[in-house]
Amino acid sequence: MTRSRIDYGNMMHRAMQGLIADVLREVRDQGLPGDHHFFITFDTRDEGVEMAEWLRDRYPEEMTIVIQHWFDNLTVNDDDFTITLNFGNSPEPLRIPFDSLRTFVDPSVEFGLRFETQDYDDEDEDQDEDADQDEMSDDEPPSDTPKGGGEVVSLDKWRK
Repeated sequence: MTRSRIDYGNMMHRAMQGLIADVLREVRDQGLPGDHHFFITFDTRDEGVEMAEWLRDRYPEEMTIVIQHWFDNLTVNDDDFTITLNFGNSPEPLRIPFDSLRTFVDPSVEFGLRFETQDYDDEDEDQDEDADQDEMSDDEPPSDTPKGGGEVVSLDKWRK
């Protein structure tokens, strides 16, 4: 079967997941340099997400984690990463597939990526994208998020 078009949206989506994997591998091997830290929002309902039941109960749809001061057991695979984070003095392991990611932000350099989950058809592309924007979890410290000057790259709005 021949392709009728090049699927740039999916290609960019996979490339940006690969970029995040590369960043996490560097952090695994060398630690976080300087003031770098990450806010990573993911869909807790996605297949492959592994987390404690009490966390899933608290965040039934999505969760934002912060990788900054303390983290342990960071492993990075082609399809996911695992990490242990501290939640109220309770270290909890997480397995997060890259396909479940919704946002990746490094406020220290005003860098951010947004992975939209909706597939758009021609009519949807003309609608206001802000109406579908998800809120971050309560655990995200609002003072560290970039206000305006950061660049967010939306990848999936071109996917059909």
